Amino acid sequence: MADTRPIGVFDSGLGGLTAVRVLRRILPEENLVYFGDTARVPYGGRSRETLLKYARQDLRFLRSRDLKAVLVACGTVSTTSLDTLQAENDLPIVGVVEPTCRRALAVTRRRRVGMIATLASVRSGAYEAALRRLDPQVDVLCRPCPLFVPLVENGRFERGDVVIETVAREYLSPLLEWGADTLILGCTHYPLLEDVLADICGPGVTLVSAGEESAFELKRLLTARGLRAPDGRRGEAEYYVSDQPEDFERIASVFLQEPVHHAARRIDIDKY
Repeated sequence: MADTRPIGVFDSGLGGLTAVRVLRRILPEENLVYFGDTARVPYGGRSRETLLKYARQDLRFLRSRDLKAVLVACGTVSTTSLDTLQAENDLPIVGVVEPTCRRALAVTRRRRVGMIATLASVRSGAYEAALRRLDPQVDVLCRPCPLFVPLVENGRFERGDVVIETVAREYLSPLLEWGADTLILGCTHYPLLEDVLADICGPGVTLVSAGEESAFELKRLLTARGLRAPDGRRGEAEYYVSDQPEDFERIASVFLQEPVHHAARRIDIDKY
């Protein structure tokens, strides 16, 4: 039997819309509810306890919408809180780490995988642990990029933007000197930087995007459990944020790479 209940997606800000973009492409029939915690972005420098508190609130809000599954489109929450969220909830919850690591190992040529993410994600060691569990022979080098999320959220991600290019070059140089042939973009904000990062890395480095891989993982899971919506319909998307939504349409249009004509609604996340 077809299941038209929505899929919930959440992130610390609007970066998770890169995962929504992929979901809209590969699961066009599904209804989506997105929550971006724009009042508390970025999550990357917070303690584990604070991150778990935020993640529980984000999920409680989404669960008020009668969901059938959740995509945690936040690398920081995926690396620090996913196991707890999965244990506490009785619906499928997919994070970004495991699917992304599997993809990186499929494309690496010399088993030298670099990973960039928020400070909290790098500190957690989750990407490194997952890569080594899947391939004990892999070499891994992880680097935090704390300025990327605020820069992306402020629209600084275009080729030719001297600020983002300077910061990116500094962050990437140790990974390139080390000889990474694959680079995991371990935060769903980072696909917007793909052009800039690809220019700096050159053609010898394959970029693997966390949001994209997790969307494909969710599709496989829904199919396996018989939770897909019927084909031939066009799913609706609802957007919610925790801070003023004035700039949402402009920024969301960039992340989704399509015009967004309806604003997000603001909710008080502290009530959840």
